[in-house]
Amino acid sequence: MFQQDQDVFNVLLDSISEGVVIVDEHQKIVEVNKAGEIMFGYEEDELSNQPLNVLIPQNYRANHGAHFKGFVKEHEQRSMGHGRDIYGAKKDGSVFPIEASLNPFAFKGQNYIMALVIDITERKKLEQEKNHLAKIFLESLNEIYVFDAKTLKFINVNEGAKKNIGYSLEELKTMTPLDIKPNYSEADFRKEIEVLNDDAIEKIEFEALHKRKSGSTYPVSVHLQRSKLGDRDVYVAIILDITEQKSYTERLEKTVAIRTDELKTALAAEKELNDLKTKFLSMVSHEFKTPLSGILTSSMLLGKYKLTEQQDKREKHIATITDKVQYLNVILNDFLSVEKLEKGKVNYKFSNFKISKVLNEVIYNANMVLKDGQHINYPENIDDLSLYQDEKIVELALSNLIYNAIKYSSENTIIDIKISQNKDTTLFIIKDNGIGIPKKDQKNIFQRYFRAENALLMQGTGIGLNIVKDHLENLNGSISFTSVEQKGSTFTIELPNKAEQ
Repeated sequence: MFQQDQDVFNVLLDSISEGVVIVDEHQKIVEVNKAGEIMFGYEEDELSNQPLNVLIPQNYRANHGAHFKGFVKEHEQRSMGHGRDIYGAKKDGSVFPIEASLNPFAFKGQNYIMALVIDITERKKLEQEKNHLAKIFLESLNEIYVFDAKTLKFINVNEGAKKNIGYSLEELKTMTPLDIKPNYSEADFRKEIEVLNDDAIEKIEFEALHKRKSGSTYPVSVHLQRSKLGDRDVYVAIILDITEQKSYTERLEKTVAIRTDELKTALAAEKELNDLKTKFLSMVSHEFKTPLSGILTSSMLLGKYKLTEQQDKREKHIATITDKVQYLNVILNDFLSVEKLEKGKVNYKFSNFKISKVLNEVIYNANMVLKDGQHINYPENIDDLSLYQDEKIVELALSNLIYNAIKYSSENTIIDIKISQNKDTTLFIIKDNGIGIPKKDQKNIFQRYFRAENALLMQGTGIGLNIVKDHLENLNGSISFTSVEQKGSTFTIELPNKAEQ
């Protein structure tokens, strides 16, 4: 007979669509119906004799014991949570929102609690979507109005509407669209919206004039559709301020004119780029061919000077070969630097160093290529100046500018170097008295492969200044210049005293 009662009880439990969990007063699970097992992800009878904690998320277990004891003590039917969100834990560890009601009962002298559990995951999603839509309604920059289909009285408006029209919600609830549409009578307006009574037409669009509380007016585009607010027929109007669109034709003409100018500029830039590519190919051919010819010639002549007394001639050709190989190495390094900068593969190494140390190395190397009568004026009072930067990049930048000053200046000229420092930045100024940069070429001087017209016959790749500029900008620094053709150029580097890692 007991088994028969048990079978009937199980049939009744499994017929309930909600999850049912029965526990004893020691929080041990006595029975779970089929819906509960499926809800929590367990097989049949897998939850029997398990502690109730297996169905409770880990971070809720600490407080659950006290809540359970309090409920057992009160021993009265109630819902769980009391305004709090409650969650269940599935066998796989996932957590989901639930709604549960607790029902105490006694059977054969033992106290039990039956929990009726509902998975409210979908409900929560719908609530979130509803809240999200409500937030969109309230925060939309467009004006949104909801008004009664019969009386035309406003029921609700969003912040965008209140802000633009100038009325509060309380004021608008006493008004109709006719109060803000000065060009419409009620008959005209009702005729305009009458077509929405046809179920086949979802919405209508028309233009109107809106009048603010201040008395000013503005043109709008009205997007209107019929809807339901509970059992109440309403209209929902989304209003777009089209003040700007009214001047569209004028702005379009201006835009066309601007775009035409931009297209002309782009075509000119493309032509300039093609010319630059042609110059670059010519430059590469020349820059490699000239030193290679020198190397080949010196190599051939070396074989002719075999006598001991011809050692000075051999050394001269060896020096020529060394110089040309070093120049080719510089060109190749420039190309590799360009590739690394383009791909963002430069790894800067920061350290503290004396500025004088770097400058001494640069000037030592520069002295070897000075022309007859050229002289470098060493800056004063720099022994105590230090930087926390990439030492190699500072050396590269100074070398490039000083070598250019030497190359583009004639014999018997002076190259001035000035260095100053404040608490944040350091300035390096290199001034020469060379050929200068033509005014029309100055805008392109940092462009890769570009060479000024008056420098085309001189050795060079047009890469150095571009590389220096990219490195300095990566280090939050800058490079600028002033130049007058036939009078000289002044280049200025500004670098933070302390690099950002």
